[in-house]
Amino acid sequence: MPSANPDDARAASRGEEFRDGVAAGLSAQDVRRLSRLNPWRSATALLWSFGGIALCLTVPLVWWNPVTIALAVVAMGGLQHGLFVLVHDAAHYRLFAHRRLNDFVGQLCGMVGGMPMGPYRLIHRLHHNHLYEPIDPDLPLMGGYPRGRAYLVKKLLVDLSGMTAPKTYAYFFGAPALNTKTNDRARPLDDTSPRLRAEAVRDVRLVIAFQAALLLGVFALGWGWEYLLLWVLPMVTVMQMILRLRAVLEHGAPEDVSTPLKAARTNVTPAWLRWWLFPHHVNYHIEHHLHPSIPHYRLAEAHRLLQDSGTLDDAEVVPLRIALGKIFAPPASPAPAAP
Repeated sequence: MPSANPDDARAASRGEEFRDGVAAGLSAQDVRRLSRLNPWRSATALLWSFGGIALCLTVPLVWWNPVTIALAVVAMGGLQHGLFVLVHDAAHYRLFAHRRLNDFVGQLCGMVGGMPMGPYRLIHRLHHNHLYEPIDPDLPLMGGYPRGRAYLVKKLLVDLSGMTAPKTYAYFFGAPALNTKTNDRARPLDDTSPRLRAEAVRDVRLVIAFQAALLLGVFALGWGWEYLLLWVLPMVTVMQMILRLRAVLEHGAPEDVSTPLKAARTNVTPAWLRWWLFPHHVNYHIEHHLHPSIPHYRLAEAHRLLQDSGTLDDAEVVPLRIALGKIFAPPASPAPAAP
């Protein structure tokens, strides 16, 4: 059975420790046990996502009216977000132990959602290894909070307008946004091994080819406008808003950026909203940053063990309303100048 690239394994192992060298709260035996992959659990997550997408397409097509269309667009944005989370898990080699199967499924989810896994794998590694450092490619999205209620509301409305989508897909294709503090644009594809760069380029070409063929195919079959309304519209509007809101809830307005215990946040979210905003247990974000080798379906158990050990005593494990209050708070006042 093929194993993950040694460089990738070393990168993941670095996430098992805090940056200041303090042990991350779980024994090595617990980490090994929790990190074992269960293919049936991953298959269930895939079935849930693709089954939900099929249902969201079927209902408005059978009962075509403004209410079912609007509900389908909102729900579809959350389900497309769930596909992105599965791409994220595959990028961490956390869907299936067999490397080729893991990457095939990740690439399949990425092709359907327009998100090539190869470039994202390289980008996301920087986020884990350099959380809140200038090189972190997610810093332009999650940094600088709190900025007041109006700032984030305006950003979310821009997301819903579709204007954010080109920037988001540039990120997925390997070109994160400009970091305005460093005036630098990270280009992970230019700083990796030839093999990983070739895999990333191949994934980009697969996604472009698949999306072009899908567009031509649905119009040839006479379903083009339904495809644009029920699939493309939520992808460039609702999903964009969810991606931003989730990222800010996970990392925005941190108390301390020196450790994932403070620079990441675990959001306690009601089940009726969790499937849409935090699918596939992605709300356990501190746990994921501390132990990225643990698959999503065991993060809840990791959370309980970390709580029992006292590791999370000073961490931000908070209800959603508390997290929203932190990121919507007014900007901190600058310190008064010395006389």
